[in-house]
Amino acid sequence: MLASIAHRVPPRSYGPWEQVASTLTEGLVARGHDVVLFATADSVTGATLHAESPAGYEEDPAVDAKVYEALHIAAAFERAADFDVISNQFDFLPLVFSRLVATPVVTTIHGFSSERIVPVYRAYDDVAHYVAISDADRHRDLTYAATIHHGIEVERFSLGSGDGGYLLFLGRIHPDKGTATAVEVARRAGLPLVIAGVIHDEEYFRDAVAPHVDGRAVTYLGPVGPAERDALLGGALALLHLIAFDEPFGLSVAESMVAGTPVIAYRRGSMPEVVRVGVSGFLVDDVAGAVSAVGAARGLDRMACRADAIARFSADRMVDDYVRLFERIAAGSGSG
Repeated sequence: MLASIAHRVPPRSYGPWEQVASTLTEGLVARGHDVVLFATADSVTGATLHAESPAGYEEDPAVDAKVYEALHIAAAFERAADFDVISNQFDFLPLVFSRLVATPVVTTIHGFSSERIVPVYRAYDDVAHYVAISDADRHRDLTYAATIHHGIEVERFSLGSGDGGYLLFLGRIHPDKGTATAVEVARRAGLPLVIAGVIHDEEYFRDAVAPHVDGRAVTYLGPVGPAERDALLGGALALLHLIAFDEPFGLSVAESMVAGTPVIAYRRGSMPEVVRVGVSGFLVDDVAGAVSAVGAARGLDRMACRADAIARFSADRMVDDYVRLFERIAAGSGSG
């Protein structure tokens, strides 16, 4: 299991790629598979841990990202003969080693940060085994072995009642994620907004979000860990996911639904795959539609929302999907 080294595995707060790597690793270990996790030295796992980087480069400024990413990836491929499959949860860079080893490399594409990285994926399409995290995120130029939606460790999230009376934004503070739009929707709906997440665009936060933060109508909590995330989701009337880009999956969306909290999302990217309209939330096209959906969300059955999300987005379902794929690829049949 080749994880990202931006953050520890599992992440303390933000780190969706690291969280998926952790959930998959621990699920494989629980099923009796022999797993070596390549991650940071401070990672916590039931697998055998191999670490080159002492900590995540986003968490420790002394860690040089380029140096330790090189050592990290090389370490996994130098041991390739020991493994039946290499699960690449890192990104495109490990692909450049894939022709040098006989071990199949299964690369989960966690979205495309830019069209500029697609040529790397395209160059290794003939030997790669790509996993899309949603059908919406499949690139027309690539061949895929499977689409596997992310899975959530559902026991970490309890059914909430929404008794906090607030709307919630949970995710990166960035124009792509629509934080300022969430502020506008909450204002028009006459409800307080709680914002939790890491700031990925300082200028955007300073100019478009911070002026509204007053601790009453809008509260900013910063990044939150698993326990606080559970409490925030459970207390929210709804999660606002008013994205300005084509979301590849949306881990916080699945987490919200597992907590029984409906999601109000813009109809972009994976959202039509993830949000079940009238059961786990609503898809809208503009601010007015989002404001209207806030009222409708109050009438949804939170227990039904949770049950539907667990059926579709549990860690067990995700791990089962990967096990079937790994077994197929190890047996020499990679397409599917």
